[in-house]
Amino acid sequence: MKRRLFVAAGVAAALTGVAACGSSDSGDKKDSSSASAAASNAPADGKGKKVTVWVMKGSTSDAYNADLKAKFEAAHPGATLDIQVQQWNGIGQKISSALASNDAPDVVEAGNTQIAGYAGTGGVYDLTSKVDELGGKDWIPGLAGPGKVDGKQYGIPFYAADRVVIYNKEAFTAAGITPPKTRAEWLEATKKLNTGDQQGIYLPGQNWYFYSGLLKDEGADLTTKDGDKWKANVGTPQGAAAANFYKELASYGKGPKDSDEKTQPETVAAANGKIAQFVAVPGELANVIKANPALAGKYDYFPIPGKDAAKPGANLTGGSDLFIPEKSKNKELAYDLIKLINSDEYQVKLAKELTYVPSKTTQVTALEGVPGATAQAIGAQNGFVIPATASDNWGAVEDANPLKAYLTKVLTGGDPIAAGKEADEAITKVLNTKS
Repeated sequence: MKRRLFVAAGVAAALTGVAACGSSDSGDKKDSSSASAAASNAPADGKGKKVTVWVMKGSTSDAYNADLKAKFEAAHPGATLDIQVQQWNGIGQKISSALASNDAPDVVEAGNTQIAGYAGTGGVYDLTSKVDELGGKDWIPGLAGPGKVDGKQYGIPFYAADRVVIYNKEAFTAAGITPPKTRAEWLEATKKLNTGDQQGIYLPGQNWYFYSGLLKDEGADLTTKDGDKWKANVGTPQGAAAANFYKELASYGKGPKDSDEKTQPETVAAANGKIAQFVAVPGELANVIKANPALAGKYDYFPIPGKDAAKPGANLTGGSDLFIPEKSKNKELAYDLIKLINSDEYQVKLAKELTYVPSKTTQVTALEGVPGATAQAIGAQNGFVIPATASDNWGAVEDANPLKAYLTKVLTGGDPIAAGKEADEAITKVLNTKS
């Protein structure tokens, strides 16, 4: 186990290249008094102040939030920590609006592909001077890299994760099936499991994260550089092959063709064990069990299968960073909160509760013995990220997300090449827009 866990950390560290371009030097010219106070060992004065943090749905647990709140407020008498859980859908526009307003939250979680875009607006506080204090030399570059823009650190690593297949052990045993190693075996097993009132798999039609891994397995990236321009590669034979596999796999279940996985935990919980498999980060199972405690102990994990048994399926390695908006009214307290979240205590706590890869390579052994860690670590061996040099505009791609519309068209009978070319045009236009 230990070897595999360190492999996961090493792969995550190799996944991200140079951070995207963008510029804002406002952070190191403002609030010098706040920066000086935050750098001291004494906690910032919290009397009568409310610190608002936005975390994404599924990124933390209720228990983690409650513990973090109690610890922070105890260290800052008089302060209140308001943890607000946000939805991924539409979050890009919501964060952009907040950064431009005079009522911004104090700490914000954002996907590791989105930080450069926000930093480029000048709305994110520069934390470069805090990197050493936060143990930045041990950060997983796959998270730290996207948070660094033009040599300045705006995003502080929160956690990393990749998707696995979460399966019902009883359903597999009843069907005489063991976790498959190849795509062909996976299709055969899923078809066999799709019987009576049991779904072979719950796979919503717009899971573009999963699709991007299939595309990578077919030999193409979502985006590549063509000279000084970006292009998308969905409307290609490789894109069509990936979409056709997705369509066949999804046909062995009742996942909606026109929506994403945002309601997946509740849907799986409500099915009361009648969903044999679903694709998710390991921590999502905790949300399923929270909604339906009767399912505790019934599910396990295996890596997304590849085209052959030699290596697992390609996996878009996700993760999040934390940043402080430039217009935060409580930068000292916001930094103290980030420092607490970045500590070994809270990184280990989050990793254990939700089966994440923590922010530092030195913390990865915290996953040893945690269910789902092995599958996640194996999957990370074939992990990848969106090219970092595209990520300043990639957030805008995710906001409109032509990939979702593309997948729905294919799953409802559309031609994958024609629909893919439409998606490519829309993606390419956004990626090549100058800010």
